[in-house]
Amino acid sequence: MTQPLANQHIVVLLGGPSAEREVSLTTGAAYADALERLGARVSRVDPGSDIAQVLTALKPDLVFNGLHGRWGEDGCVQGVLETLGLAYTHSGVLASALAMDKARSKAVLAAAGILVPGGGLYSRHDVARDHVMQPPYVVKPNAEGSSVGVFIVPEGANAPPRELAAPDWTFGDQVMVEPFVPGIELSVAVLGQATGPRALAVTEIRSSTGFYDYNAKYADGGSIHVLPAPIPDAVRDRALRAAELGHTILGCRGVTRADFRYDGINDLLVLLEVNTQPGMTPTSLVPEQADHTGVSFDRLVFWIVEDAYARGSAGGTA
Repeated sequence: MTQPLANQHIVVLLGGPSAEREVSLTTGAAYADALERLGARVSRVDPGSDIAQVLTALKPDLVFNGLHGRWGEDGCVQGVLETLGLAYTHSGVLASALAMDKARSKAVLAAAGILVPGGGLYSRHDVARDHVMQPPYVVKPNAEGSSVGVFIVPEGANAPPRELAAPDWTFGDQVMVEPFVPGIELSVAVLGQATGPRALAVTEIRSSTGFYDYNAKYADGGSIHVLPAPIPDAVRDRALRAAELGHTILGCRGVTRADFRYDGINDLLVLLEVNTQPGMTPTSLVPEQADHTGVSFDRLVFWIVEDAYARGSAGGTA
């Protein structure tokens, strides 16, 4: 590939204050390296409370958002970029905030006819005190990613996870409690386009840690990705279409990743969540699926840049 981004000054946001900081540093570095190979002049920025002043001084042509978790993925930094009138990658303010809020995004997805887990929001102290539903079930923060703070309470468990009541718990006082969906873990990357979102492929994730937790996602050997997933064609097509619909219904832009559980015994495909800032680490699913469809990592990054520029001077609030 030639250097199509020559003379472009692009800020890559990476790191940040969230629990997913380390993953973001790796994702952001991968983005920055690719952008430099594409000819861009790259400024790597680990954002703090002075981010508006830093960006105003740098005057970038584009901000490439490589942040994960709170503040970088929930609409906050997107709001700063909107206020500054800067073009930026990935989803806008409203879509980011909605997708990050598990309770509200599930309600929107369910209203569109997409099958999602049941359950609801509870006080973490109530959940730590006694079972709020019959095990097996899953407890997760309502607004975190990368499976941070997630617990699976197995069938026959005598007590819920006591860690939820710990004084050093930092993931919010309300937690989402959902029935555990048996079966296999599937994931689908989606690229938003002017002609409509395009799902790339379906990957089955086989975790070595029991479930697809933080270590399974990012540690070497934490999981095995089977691509394409060995599932019936009809299930594959359902997953691709559900991922595209979820991307659209939540108002997402750029690249997203939809995570599913598939219960083959009952033929149930359940959408767990849509990630608006999917990881781009060496073990991440999106670049792997892109490569599977003939799109190199550098071409994927270039596409993300083109998509951001196509929106005009700012990313839009959707």
